[in-house]
Order: sequence, then C-alpha cells, then structure tokens
Amino acid sequence: MRSLAPNGLARAAVRFKPASFAGTFVALMMSALIVAACGILLETGARASVPAERYAKAPVVVAADQAVRLVADSIDGPEETVYPLPDTARVDVGLAAKAARAQGAEAAVPDFAFPVRQGNGALAGHGWGSHAFTGTALSAGAAPRTGEVVLDAAAARTAKADVGDTVALETAAGRTDFRVSGLAKAGAGDTAAAGAAGAAAGGKAMAWFADAEASALAGHPGRADAIAVLAAAGADTNALAAAVEKSLAGSGAQVHTGDGRGEAEERGLAYAKETLLGLGSQFGGIATLVAVFTAAGTVALSVGQRTREFALLRAVGATPRQVRRAVATEALLVAPLAGLVGCLPGIALARWWFGQLKDRGAIPEAVDLHVSWIPLLAAVGAGLLTALGSGWLAGRRPAKIKPGQALTEASVERLRPGVIRTVLGLGALVGGAVFAGVASSSAGDNAANASLGVIMLFMLAVALLGPLVARLCAALFGLLLRGGGASAALAAANSRTNARRLASAITPIVLAMAFASTLVFMHTSESQIASEQLRDGITADHVVTDPAGLPTGSADRAARTPGVDAAVSLLDTQVLVTVDSGGETTLQGAATQGISGSGAQLAEVQDLDVRSGSLDRVGAGRIAIDKTLATSAKVEVGDKLPLHLPDGTEARPEVVAVYGRGLGLAAVTMDRASLAGHVTSAFDSTLLVRGGDAKSLAALGEVTDASGYAVEQNVDRELGAWANYTMAAVLGGFAVIAAVNTLVMTVLDRRRELATLRLVGSTRRQVLHMLHWESLLVSVAGVALGTTIAMITLTPMMRGLTGESPHIPPLLYATFAATAVSLGLLAVTLPARAALRDREV
Repeated sequence: MRSLAPNGLARAAVRFKPASFAGTFVALMMSALIVAACGILLETGARASVPAERYAKAPVVVAADQAVRLVADSIDGPEETVYPLPDTARVDVGLAAKAARAQGAEAAVPDFAFPVRQGNGALAGHGWGSHAFTGTALSAGAAPRTGEVVLDAAAARTAKADVGDTVALETAAGRTDFRVSGLAKAGAGDTAAAGAAGAAAGGKAMAWFADAEASALAGHPGRADAIAVLAAAGADTNALAAAVEKSLAGSGAQVHTGDGRGEAEERGLAYAKETLLGLGSQFGGIATLVAVFTAAGTVALSVGQRTREFALLRAVGATPRQVRRAVATEALLVAPLAGLVGCLPGIALARWWFGQLKDRGAIPEAVDLHVSWIPLLAAVGAGLLTALGSGWLAGRRPAKIKPGQALTEASVERLRPGVIRTVLGLGALVGGAVFAGVASSSAGDNAANASLGVIMLFMLAVALLGPLVARLCAALFGLLLRGGGASAALAAANSRTNARRLASAITPIVLAMAFASTLVFMHTSESQIASEQLRDGITADHVVTDPAGLPTGSADRAARTPGVDAAVSLLDTQVLVTVDSGGETTLQGAATQGISGSGAQLAEVQDLDVRSGSLDRVGAGRIAIDKTLATSAKVEVGDKLPLHLPDGTEARPEVVAVYGRGLGLAAVTMDRASLAGHVTSAFDSTLLVRGGDAKSLAALGEVTDASGYAVEQNVDRELGAWANYTMAAVLGGFAVIAAVNTLVMTVLDRRRELATLRLVGSTRRQVLHMLHWESLLVSVAGVALGTTIAMITLTPMMRGLTGESPHIPPLLYATFAATAVSLGLLAVTLPARAALRDREV
C-alpha cells in the first residue's frame, strides 16, 4: 500500500496528468494576480501619505478638518463615515495669536493661497507672512503693506513692472491697482505649488500681499487656509504640538505634525485615498469573488475529470481518507506555486494601474505605491484555500461511496445535482429577483447599490446551478443544432450528456459578459443621456470659457455688448447633499452651478427642463435641484434640503424648483453669491450669452457655440470613463482567460472520446466540426445568459440614476459577443488539432 500513500498519489497525478493540472495552475495564478493587484491598491490607499513641502520648515500646522464626518449606530457601536470636502475648509485667523502663545512656539503665521488674474494670465497669490517658512526672500524693494504687492520675476516680466510701478490685478475682491513694493525670489515652500489654490492659478508666477488684506483678497475675510507654527530654539515638536492643541481646544481645528502636514497642504490626498480604497475594497471585493469562483470551478473540473481514477483507487483498496488527502496534497503542490507566480504580474498590474491614475491626476505625484507581503500572502492564501475547499467538495463523493458504485458513477455523469448546491442556487436566484425589484423601485445611489446585489446574486446562482443551466441551454440550443448535420447533432447530444463539463465552460463566459457589459454600458448610458441633456440644455448662442477663470464682472461686460440679449456667468463647483441610502443617511456629491443673474435670466440661456416650481425664485437661501437628486434626498418644492457647501459649511436652503437635466448640466443650481465665499477660486467658469457677436466677446475668453461647448464637455466625460473601461477589461479579461483555460482543459481531457469517434469512422474534419458546434453552443449560451444578467442589472440602475433606459451601442455589444465566440472557437480548435495529431487519435 506504500504506492497508495497520498503524497505519492498526488505526485503521480501531477506527473501523468499535466494538462489538467496546467489548467488548474493557470486559474489559481490568475486568481492570485487579481487578489494581489487589488490588495496592493487597498493597502496603498490605507497607508497613502505625502511629505510636507510647503510646510516643511513649520514643525506644526493647524488646519480645519477637511472632511464631513457622519456617525451612525451599528451592531458594533457608533460607526463614523468620512466624506472629503469638495473644497478647502478654513480656520479663523484669530487662532494664530492663540497658537503663538503656546509654550515652545516662536511664531504662528496664517497662510493664504488664492488665484489672481493678471491680464489674460494667472498668478498664485499668497500672504507675505508665509515667507517665514517657505524660504521666499526679497531681491529688491520692501515687504508689502496694504494696497501693495510683491511680484516674482515671472510676474514682473509679464506686467513689465518694477519696484514703484502700479499693476492692475483681479482677485475675489475685484479689479484693483496695486503698487509694486518689491520683487522676490520664491522659496522651496512656494515653488512646491501645494494646495488647490496654487493649482487653480494655472502657473508658477507668484504675487505676495500684506497679510492684513490677504484673506479679503482671497474672498474669505478673517479666514486662513492654515496656520504654520514655528518652534522656538530647542523646542520638541511633540511637546509643541500638544501645547498648541491645548491652546486651541474647542476651536475644532486640527493640529498636524510629520506627514500629517502634507495631508493638510495636499487636498488631493483625501480623494486619492478614497479612490484607492474604493478600487481595493469595492471593486477588489467583486474581483476577488469572481476570481475565487472561477478558480474553484476550474479546480472542481480538474478533480471531476479524474473521477474514474479515484474510482479505480477505491476499487484497489484506497480508503476515503487517502483519496481526500491525495486531493489536498495536489492542492498543496500546485496552489502555493501558482499563487507566487501570479503575484509577480499582480504587482505589475497594480503598478500600471497606479501609474495611470497618477497620470490622470487622480493621485498626487508625491504618493508612492506601497507593496508589502500582506496582500501577496493574502493572494497565495486565497488560492490555497480555494484549491483545498473546491477540491475537497469535488472529491468528497468519489471518496466516500462504495468502490463498485464509484466505478459505475465514473462511467456516466450524475444527472441530479447535490441538494445543498441546488437549494443555495435557488436561494441566490430568488435573492437576485428580490434585489432587482428593490432596484427598480429605488432611485439614485439606492438603485445602484441594489443593482450590485442583483449581479452578484445572479452570478452566484449561475455558478451553483451550473449543471441545470447547462442542461437547459443544451436542450434549447440543441433544437437549433439538429438542422446542422451529424456533427451538430452529436455536439448537442454531448452537451446534454456532459452538463457539468458544459457548465464549467459557460460560467466564465457569463461572468465576462455580465460584468464587462454592466460596467461599460453603464458609462455609455450615462454618457448618452448626459450628452443629450447638455445639447438640449444649452440654448445660449455663445459660450465663453477660460482655464484660469473668467475676468471679474464678465456677465455685466457681456450684457453691455451691442446685440446681447442675456448673459449669465456660472461658478462651477460641488456640494455634499444629505440623501437616504437604504434607510441610512449619507452624503452624495452633487455638481453645482452658481448663477450670476436671476433664474429668469438663466432660463434665457439654459433650459433645465423644469418639472415643478420656478427658477425665478432662485436666490439667497433658495435653490433648484435635479429630479433624481430630489428623489434620493426625499424632498419636493417647498422643502428644506440639508447640504454642505464646498468648504463644509452647513446650509438648509429651500427647494424652489425641480428640473430634469441635472446629469448633463448641474444637479444643483443656486445664486453665485451664496457660493463665492466657500470656494478657493471665485472666478466664474463659464459665461452663457444669447445674441451678440463672437468677436466682441473674445476679450473675455475662448468663445464657442453651444454645440462646440457640448463636444468639449463630452471629451472631458470620456476621459472619466477610463476607470470603468479598465475595470471591465480587468474583470472581463480574467473571465475570458478562465473560459479559454476551461475549454482547453475539457478538450485535452477528451482524447479517449475523440479516439473512439475516429475508430468508428468519423473523419478529423467531422470531429473538429463537432467541437466547433459545442464551442458555439457554449459561447452563445454564455453570451445570452451574461447579457440577460447585465440587462436585469442595468435597467433598474439606469432608471434610478437617470430616469432612462440603458443605452447599448450595437457595434460595441457585437464586438463583445464576437470576441467571446471567437476566443471560444480558438480555445477549442488549437488543442483539438493537437489531440487529433496523436497516434491514438
């Protein structure tokens, strides 16, 4: 019995059945690749930090909390959810005096950063006091006083100004003449260009103003972006931070040291963390489940292909325990190596993905990818557990039944699936139907969240009920194959007889089609609807834009232009709106436009498709919102809508109108004055003009018509679709590879069957045609099931998010389907030709 030792059985199986184990190796390797890549992104998001640049010489920095925090009760106690703010929250300038009195502090300097327009260009504006920690130094002249400015060489050269000259600059306070009191060379802290204001300025040219008027010029009187606390000689940083925190107790300000200073100056870090954590947890969770399901199916197929061998082992005296241990040992021989090999491309995928996000500005340049042993160990461990679990389940029955019965069952596939598997599959099917009903009756994020449950439950149902689904597909498509000749009829008969083998091939194709279609067509639907709304909503004759922001008073200047009937400028930003999500209160970001004129004037240049109420009442404390947002927030005309302005300030404006074009235009419309004091850049983003001549408006910025503006906006939207397409490519590509791998495994395992067909007179061409028909049946069934699941998911999701049905471009869908069919045929043809060249066949 020594030859029947589990280790010997496992080694012999791997040695003499390389094709089966090669397929298992590939599936587990791909599974490790996905888990490792998503795990690396998740860990990077959790540990992401940036070193202090602007505040490198300030050991302690005081800043406002840059997030809204909601606390809700849960089973485990109070649970806090953090929502990053759309813009910078600021602190009271008066806190600088309190911080300066803390033990160990030498000085406390309020810091200001804001955009400044100089002619057609832009400057980064700061308070002169920041030179104490940025290293900026005068090269000529003196420090600025009220009404004065210090320019760097680039700004002075552009203005053709020197010390003593007067320059006209535009700030949030309007257009003002400033005397140039001096010239300066920017220090390392200023040239680091940290913060949203520096980015908004659109260039490296800089201007420094007196601290006494800097906050007013920034549009936030009495407020500073942060306060830099400088330490006295010999003071300990931690002790200084504790003293500052004590002196500011009750103010709500946060005290930062170390890399926390970098987070205070780089607002993009919060969104980078949110992006990486979302990819690693939400998408990573889905991807991991798909990978584990697919790998488990492949392992189960590999074990199931050797049912005859297990039956023979039982017949010659192997005990059930020995068979089970042999299967477990096979997993131990294959899974760890496959996991380790898969981690290498997993790291490469994570690096590529991270680099693409950084190139698109979603992640600050200073953030580095964090690769440690934790996600790699999780990837290897997940593959090993998957192999052990699925192998044990697949080998459980052949190991425990009597030897004679094992030989009988090995010759003919069982028609009846397991009771537990059937019950769980039916439960998942019913759950998917219930979630589909919930999604169809919900709106906004509620519909999207419920739709995610739809696709996951239906995919679970397909995986569990695979043999039944495969037998049903074989019976249905078999009727069509009867007219295809002998090869097609034989393919239909084979499919009905070997439903488990068919199910193993169909499931990955269903996964690829369902997930790829959902992700891609969700974007095409939103993009199509947004494009239509934008095209129909802009009724202005001319649209004026400027990357640095429009000059102050652009709407008034345009209105005075001969022939202009109406001119309204828009300040584009975002607010956080309180909505109901599955019975829980959450915050949802909503694109917002602040209008310079009245609602009646806006109606002359923009058609929001008002459904109820009137835009005429939009003003201080009164807003108009999109119908989908109104449904999510459960408000109507006349209700108060709780929201947070861009800098986190709470407000409860009255809803005076509900409109239908919020996806293409803006979900919230309010008066500009209510927004200007809560954003970093108070320069308007867009000017809509009705009437007049484009040439006369050219001095204000770049002029285009409504259709040209719509094209530009659509291009920006297309760039944002990259994430959806990438996720679809990762999931769909993995599932397609799994499907190809499964088909190759099934063909190579059928050498004996193919040899028998050749012995009874079938030609090689007839055998290949039979396999082609089987591949076609598998591909078409997978595409049909995947499409059905995608439509059941997309329809309520898009109706909830947009109020419209999904938009599926026929050519794109045809490409998906053709790819699945072509790869299926290729995966069958190549190994079949190799098998038919063998002497036995």
